[in-house]
Amino acid sequence: MTAVAQALEQVRSSLLDGLRFDDPARWSDDELLAATASIEAVGRVIDAHRAACAGEVAERSRVELGGERLSARRGCRSVSELIERVTQVSGAEARRRITLGAATRGRVGLTGEPLEAEFPGVATALADGVLGADAATTIVRELDRPRRIADPVTFAAAERELVAAATGTGGGDDGSGVGDGSGGRVRRAADELRVQAQAWAAFLDQDGPEPDDDHAMLRRGVRLGRARDGLIPIRGDLMPEVAAGLTRLFDAHLSPRSSTGFVTDEEAAHFDVSGEQRTTDQQRHDVLAAIIETAARSGAHPSLGGAPPTVLVSVRASDLAAGRGAGHADGVETPISLRAVRQLMCTGGTQRVGFDDRGRIIELGSPERCFTPQQRRAITVRDGGCLIPGCSVPASWCEIHHVIPDIDGGPTHPDNGVLVCWFHHRTIETSGWGIRMQHGVPQIRPPVWLDPGGGWRDATKSPTRIADQLERRPDPAA
Repeated sequence: MTAVAQALEQVRSSLLDGLRFDDPARWSDDELLAATASIEAVGRVIDAHRAACAGEVAERSRVELGGERLSARRGCRSVSELIERVTQVSGAEARRRITLGAATRGRVGLTGEPLEAEFPGVATALADGVLGADAATTIVRELDRPRRIADPVTFAAAERELVAAATGTGGGDDGSGVGDGSGGRVRRAADELRVQAQAWAAFLDQDGPEPDDDHAMLRRGVRLGRARDGLIPIRGDLMPEVAAGLTRLFDAHLSPRSSTGFVTDEEAAHFDVSGEQRTTDQQRHDVLAAIIETAARSGAHPSLGGAPPTVLVSVRASDLAAGRGAGHADGVETPISLRAVRQLMCTGGTQRVGFDDRGRIIELGSPERCFTPQQRRAITVRDGGCLIPGCSVPASWCEIHHVIPDIDGGPTHPDNGVLVCWFHHRTIETSGWGIRMQHGVPQIRPPVWLDPGGGWRDATKSPTRIADQLERRPDPAA
């Protein structure tokens, strides 16, 4: 162990021994807040050294060094991976430390002369332990682009002002009229500082950045993360025109609609559609689910093994019969619920595969319960879209729901299939909406929480069927 590492280990041991305080629940309000501030002050000193070390590791892992770069000599693909392995932090935290360290470390000129850091004011405040990593990263991130084109004197003033705002130094008024009562300024939190930094960035580069299409093309991408709490995170960067197209799709299906698809205004009012309980983010997710399902069914995409892209889900027959357990989707590491399994079965059909005790396939049934394209077209003409009132998902984005489940003897026939969107199909058993078929005509009943006195009514969003029903209504004046 090096001398520096030994000294830091002694500091760590001293901190562990010196900070063995009582449970914070026993402290008064003043004691709790004072301890929180003091611990954060110690953390700022540590953060400064974390960033400095990460910046130096990055410097020794420059691509120009080839096989001699530090990350390669330690068997890592990137400097970020090396930092992750040494510190056990996340990739995002490693990259943040690298960026901050590179921006605040001293540099060497082409002729060997020492140069100050790209952000000298931030570097000094970090080293003094008065500026936290969050605030420092905010300043670097927001000012890095305009720094390259701004007047050096004006940029230095912007950096100095932001550091002063973050540390509460440099005068009693920052233009907001907010002071701390002692001649200094109230220190701004990182989120408040971001707004101020963005204002400075706009001032430093009043023309704004020119779109860099080549750079954007290199950075574009979408990636699925590891399962967490039963969900798969999605991250990435979209080209502006792709984001605009996706935004328009979201807007088209999340904007308020004047028509609910029922016959008259009185009947539409009977089904009060103000009971939407999904957040906007949840609704966007459900629209995206419909887009994916529609694209896979369209036939316009490459096939897999001669078949359209299909989600393969395995589940034990005993678990399905008992209503417990979980299924497993091909390509996703986290299990899926039996409710999701039933939805996929209802939409895409099933195929029975039998195994012996050693895992050998001994039985392979034929695919069952799949609505044919011809049946889907007929149901689409009849229903016109998701049958749930107020839902704007069109027919082409809907799934077909078996009104009477196959397990109860329900046939795969247009008289037993109705159009519902992904969300309403997924929640049909718990939402309270009732769907039944009367001589091949779908009827719907609202949940009790939405309409306590609601009864069964014919349901359709087909303009042709609505017009036909209007013509057959008796004359109100008769």
